[in-house]
Parts: sequence; C-alpha cells; structure tokens
Amino acid sequence: MMAQSQSQAQQQQLLSHKDGSLFRQVVRHFENKQYKKGLKAAEQILRKNPNHADTQAMKALIIGNQGHSQEAFALAKTALNNNMRSHVCWHVYGLLYRSEKNFEESIKAYKFALRLEPESVPIQRDLAHLQIQMRDYEGYIASRKNMLQQKPGFRQNWTALAIANHLAGNYEAAENVLTTYEDTLKSKPSRADLEHWEAVLYKNKIIAESGDLDKALEHLDAVGNKVADVLAVLEMRADYLLRLGRKDEAEAAYAALLDRNPENSAYYEGYIKAKDLVDAPPAELKKVLDSLAAKYPKADLPRRKPLDFLSGDAFREAADAYLMRMLPKGIPSTFANIKHLYTDPSKRDIVQDLAEGYASSNASQANGTSESGDKKDQFQSSVLYFLAQHYNYKHSRDLDKAMFYAEKCIALDPKSVDFLAVKARTFKHQGDFAAAAEAMEAARALDEKDRAINTKAAKYHLRNDQNEKALETASKFTQNKTVGGPLGDLVDMQAISYLTEDGQSYLRQRKLGLALKRFHQILNVFDLWQDDQFDFHSFSLRKGMIRAYVDMLRWEDNLRAHPFFSRMAISACQAYIALYDNPDLVHGPIPALNGQTNHTDLSPAERKKALKKAKREQEKMEKAEAEKKAALKAAKPTPKADQEDGKKEDTDPFGKKLLETKDPLQDALKFLNPLLQFSPSLVDAQVVGFEIYSRRGKWLLATKSLLQLKALDPSHANIAKYSARIESALSANDVDARIKTIVQQELNKTLQ
Repeated sequence: MMAQSQSQAQQQQLLSHKDGSLFRQVVRHFENKQYKKGLKAAEQILRKNPNHADTQAMKALIIGNQGHSQEAFALAKTALNNNMRSHVCWHVYGLLYRSEKNFEESIKAYKFALRLEPESVPIQRDLAHLQIQMRDYEGYIASRKNMLQQKPGFRQNWTALAIANHLAGNYEAAENVLTTYEDTLKSKPSRADLEHWEAVLYKNKIIAESGDLDKALEHLDAVGNKVADVLAVLEMRADYLLRLGRKDEAEAAYAALLDRNPENSAYYEGYIKAKDLVDAPPAELKKVLDSLAAKYPKADLPRRKPLDFLSGDAFREAADAYLMRMLPKGIPSTFANIKHLYTDPSKRDIVQDLAEGYASSNASQANGTSESGDKKDQFQSSVLYFLAQHYNYKHSRDLDKAMFYAEKCIALDPKSVDFLAVKARTFKHQGDFAAAAEAMEAARALDEKDRAINTKAAKYHLRNDQNEKALETASKFTQNKTVGGPLGDLVDMQAISYLTEDGQSYLRQRKLGLALKRFHQILNVFDLWQDDQFDFHSFSLRKGMIRAYVDMLRWEDNLRAHPFFSRMAISACQAYIALYDNPDLVHGPIPALNGQTNHTDLSPAERKKALKKAKREQEKMEKAEAEKKAALKAAKPTPKADQEDGKKEDTDPFGKKLLETKDPLQDALKFLNPLLQFSPSLVDAQVVGFEIYSRRGKWLLATKSLLQLKALDPSHANIAKYSARIESALSANDVDARIKTIVQQELNKTLQ
C-alpha cells in the first residue's frame, strides 16, 4: 500500500512535455532576473499541476528574490512536503537560507540535496562557494575533490582544488595538484594561453609561500620567459634573490625594474637593500640616489627620498634643491610630498625657514636667475600656497599666518580653486564651519565640472550641519533618477565618506534616527562587499585570474579593519549610547528650555513641553519629506526597470524603526564587535567599548576595554573615571563574587 502511494506521488510530479518546456523557461527567467516572466510561467504550470513541488520551489525562489522572504519560505516548505525526495526543493531551500545569511542551515540543505542527486553540478558548486565564503577550507577541499573526480578534464576543478589546499595551508598538496594537471597536458601551451601561465605563476607563488625560495626561483627561471605578465616575473625574481641573500643579482634585478618605473618606492627600497646600504652613512646613500636622479632626470623619488634620512645642513641643502625644483613649476602636490617629514621638528623648522625666505625675496633672487614675469608670479603664488598649507598642517599650525598667506594667494589669483580651498580649510581649523562652507562653495562655483571640489564642498556643508545644502551640491554629480532621489544614488554608489559625514552631522544635531539610518546604510554596504565574494568564486576561476582572487579573499578577511568602517562604527555606538541614556530622543532632538540643554534637569511640566515640541518638529519634517517625494514622483515616474530589479522605496527614511528598538545596547553590538575585533588599537574604540559594556553590566569586558585603553593611552582623561565606575559596581551586591575577584586582580596589577 505504501509503495503504491509513493508511486502515485512520483507520477504527480511528472509534467507533460509542454509543461516541462515551460518549467525550463521558469529556470531561465530566474537566471536572467526576469522575475515577473518567471512568476507568470510558474503560475501557469501550477494551474494544471497545483502540487508540483519543483515548480512551487522555483516560485518560492523567485518571490524570495523579490523581497518576500516569509512567503518564500512558506511555499518552499509546502514544496518539500509535496516531494521530500526532490533535490530541486532542497537546493532551493538552501538558496533561500543563503539569502537570509543562515549559512549553516543552507549547507545542511545543500548536503541533503546532494544525497538525492550526488552528481548535480549546480548543487555541488553552490555548496563549494558557500564553504569558501565561510572559510570552511576542509569542507571546501572535500567538495572540490568530488567535483574534480566527476569532471577531471575541466581545468577549473584542478585550479579550485589547488586554491582550497593553498588557503588551508597545505602547500605541498596544492603544488602537486597543479603539477599533476600540467602532466596531463598532451601539447605544450602557447604563450597566448593566459589561463595556463597565470596558473603557473600561481604555482610559483605557492612554492614561495611554503618557504622553499630556492625551488621557487629555479621554477621561475624555467618558466619566466614564457609568461605574458613580464612585470610580475621581474618583481618576483628580484624579491626571491634579495631574500636568498644573492645581493649582486638582486641589485641587477631591481635596477632593471627601476628602468621600467623609476617612481616605484618599493623598487628603491629593494635596490638599497641589495646594495647593503640600509645602515650606511647618509652621505653614501645620498650619493647612490643622486646617481639614480641623474639617470632618471624626470623622476621625483630619487630627489625626494634623501629628505627622509638626511639631517642638519645636509638636509637644508637637499630640501632647498628639492623645493626650488618643484615650486617654480607650480606643482600643487609639493607640500603633500614632504609633509610626512614634519614629525621631525628640526626638519619642519628648516622647511619653514626656507619657504619663508622664498616668500620674503623675489623669485629671481631666490633662484639666482632672472625670470620672466609669468614665471616669477607662478613661483610667488606657489610659495604662498605652500606656506598656507604649511601653517594649516597639524604639526606646524599657525592659523593666523595660514589665513594671511591664503589671502595673499587669492589676491594674486582670485579665480584659483586651490587658493580658495586652502582658505576654507583654514576657517575649518579655526572652528568657523559656516565661513568654511561658504568659502568652499565659492571654490566649487569656480569650476562646476570638478567632481573633487564638489565633493569637498558637500563635505564642508555637512560639517556645518547643512544637510539639505550638501545633498543639493552632491546631486550635481548624480543621475537623480533612482528611487530615493540623489540620496538613493549616493547609497547605490556606496559613497561611504558622504554617508559617514551625513550621519555624524545628524548625530551632532541629536537627530538619532537619521544618524542611525546612515550608519546602518554603511553597515549594509560592508555586508554587500562581503557578499560580493560569491560572484568572484566562479568568475575568477572562469577567467583564470587566480592570484588576484586569492589576494581578494585575504583582503576580505580584514575588510572591517578599514578606517571607513571604524570611523562609522564608533559614531554608531555613540548614537546608541545617547539613545540608551536619553530614550526621549526617539521623538527627535529635545529643544533647550530656559537655557537648559540637559533636559533631565527639567521639571515634569517643562519636560512634557519639550517633548511635545520635539514631536511637532519631527512630524513637520516627515510631512515636508512626504511632499517632496510626491512632487518628485509626479515629475519623474519610477521607471519599470527599477521595479523589475526589485528596487523599492525606502519605507523608513528617517530611521524611526531603528529608534524604536527595545535594547539599543544590544543593537550597538553589531557595530562594536567587529570594531573591537579588527581595530582594537583605536582609543575611541575602547572608549565606546567600555561605555557599552559597563551599561550592560558586563564588567569583565568593560575591564578589558579599560586595560586596553590604559595600554594605548596611559594619560587618557577617562581612565580615572572609568576605574571609579568599576570600583563602584564591584561594591554592589549584584556582581558575581568570581567576577569581582578577577576584575580586582587585573585592576590592581595594571592600574597601579
């Protein structure tokens, strides 16, 4: 009886020839992201076969990609109930879990699908991609071995298995995989076979990383003349020779590289190491660099590099020669090239003395020649611009002098964007953000086609908390056609710097909803960058760009160590701390009453009045935004293409849902955990870490942040205050005795 019912169920899953063809169309429409067409075809099949599990699963996958995840999971479960033995249903179930970033459940579903259909290439591929995404190297090795056994003639499978072993640290196994494939080739690859020679260079990289540099060099010498990437071969060979101590050969190798590119600082460092001049007297090292400067008369590096190690009169002479080479030409980057020297006060003072000397004399006296009027004016303006930047810089700041020289620059050339920009920077450092924004806007107006100055102007408006003006400025370089207008464009373009400045501006204004909205948008961008790896797991193998792919994976492992993330995460934590300390901010910034900015000191009646005013302002802002959106819709209807791609209007543009969280400190951990994991050396990261952990009553973690803060900055102003807070908490009876003991021991040991 049971066998009969199973047979009937299987018959119900069979489609007619016409419906089978229609089902294949559903799959194609999904792969081409034509979701409406795919949904229409799936529903056409289900009208005739309402319980066809594979079609239900594909329909679930389509509506899941349209953003309806709950309905998608419900339909996928229905499909599984209709046919538990369908590998398609289990595969779709895994894809849905992957879209929700529940990778563990996704892997379980993929593995169950493989039990039903062990030779399914799409399922094996998706499982392998998920394993490398999660850095499950052992699982990835197993999956790639299975794929290789099924298709041993497919080169990508050999390469992928080598990558799996390489990333897992199995260097010998990775090398053997690539060697085995090379031995199977019946004819020698031509020089035009880029995929093969890229794999050969990757094999050489594996040998070098295993530590066998002699073998790596021998292999490189054997294959190097056949590889199309000549520069990579030259760089690898020079590096191997230097690390092996073969200095004469390394010197010749780096000399050849310098002939190709005399502006690469790494080549100079390698050349100097090869000549054993790292600890040589400065005069001897300068002699070598002077010979290189004579050999490469247009190169800047051999003339600038001596400034790093010379001192005293020798430095003055070299700095004078360098500045007198750059300033008469009016090169704007002159100051940027040498400002790193200012960490040494003596060098900073010498540069300042030289530049002041140029400014106090005319150009012909400065360089000992008679110059034409135009060249004299160019030299004079370059010197004044240099001094304006010099006195703006943090290690040599004198803002009165900076403004004096900026004004003199503008007097010489009132239409110079650079001169107005340095004046704006001076206002910013003086704390006058309104004047800074006005000056930078004037600079932008001089060249409206310059994206760089447009970006600067928008940034300065944000520093002045002119969010609407900043968006209007930035919109001059956006399409303004997507859902959400200019801001939607900036989010789509992943303009991290703008979104960060915008969020920090709203944080200063205590508009926490908008601040958190921006910070979460940036968090989503970083998540998207991490998810983008999925596209490259197959693309890089298909194109044969293996070394770049491995470098990308290693870069992704430290993605959140980037300053863009840490700066945003610290601000997001500060916003959540403010929301926790002052829940009334959920209604918007609380206006000051009777001169009191701290509304906790207000009487109940005054507090009620302040909250009412805040709510009224919030409603007014929301109404204005709604009217603006309605006007935008009327003027520019949303294109159908955007709707097809699943782009929807943001239903929470002011971040109200983020503000309505019941546990702000728990939400802050989304930012704090990766911040402390990847940027533990940042003082501000440890500060917000202590503030959040102490409020959550996690005294061990709070103590850890305090100890890290003490190690990073022993004189930090908050150390005594934080220590007192911990002592106060330990004196309470609600802290576990074991925690008290550990914390007290650490504090006594470290903070004494």
